Amino acid sequence: MRRVGVVGYGHLGKFLVEKIQEHPDLELAFVWNRSPAALERFPKDLVLQDLKDFKERNVDLIVEVAHPDITRQWGPIFLQEADYMIGSPTALSSQELETSLRTAATKHGLYVPSGAFWGAEDIKKMADRGTLQNLKVTMTKHPSSFKVNGDLKTKNDQVKDTKVILYDGPVRELCPLAPNNVNTMAAAAIAAHNLGFDKVSGSIVSDPQVTDWHIVEVEVWGPNGFNVKTTRSNPAAVGAVTGTATYASFLSSMLGAKGKGAGVHLC
Repeated sequence: MRRVGVVGYGHLGKFLVEKIQEHPDLELAFVWNRSPAALERFPKDLVLQDLKDFKERNVDLIVEVAHPDITRQWGPIFLQEADYMIGSPTALSSQELETSLRTAATKHGLYVPSGAFWGAEDIKKMADRGTLQNLKVTMTKHPSSFKVNGDLKTKNDQVKDTKVILYDGPVRELCPLAPNNVNTMAAAAIAAHNLGFDKVSGSIVSDPQVTDWHIVEVEVWGPNGFNVKTTRSNPAAVGAVTGTATYASFLSSMLGAKGKGAGVHLC
């Protein structure tokens, strides 16, 4: 029986908790939320009031579905005691934090969900061989589905009838500006480890005509003119940050986050 702790009890956290409790091979070790009020009706014995007490729950896997700040503060500490699945991999755009997590993952595994990143394993294989030359991920959503900061928020607020490219450039610079929207791109930068956050390109497009989908395009370039482009249309309501297919994908990632030992792994 694999004991799982869930950090974050928003829409995705609630979904995962329900699935863990239904699964015959999983046991819910704890659930924690930044706002305790969200857990008032939850069984008290399963609520972790303070993250510093997580060791008492004898947890095998900790799943973060809260905010990148959790990984910044707790990721290396969690990895000393358990496998850790980072639901907000945009945090890894910090070179210092990525190095800290890789250093900490000597006994347990750091798992990065591939999410909406189609073709992650094939791209990782190309990176392993050194044949991956370029990678670009383009994400198109309705303006209300973007939670962006700084100048990007100003640009997005001004979108009216036609689509606008909010950003096009290195993923490292984009992650802090759109931490809730570009986890797919962060996963891409981890898979494409020979390019990393500085050389993987990300583009986000705000399109008021896209009302039913989140569209993710992944384009890969390799030797001798090799080129592959995939387009994934993920069903999503207007205003939704996360598409509906992401829930099932994340669950699959969580179930696969085991047995790979120390180090950093896609799941």
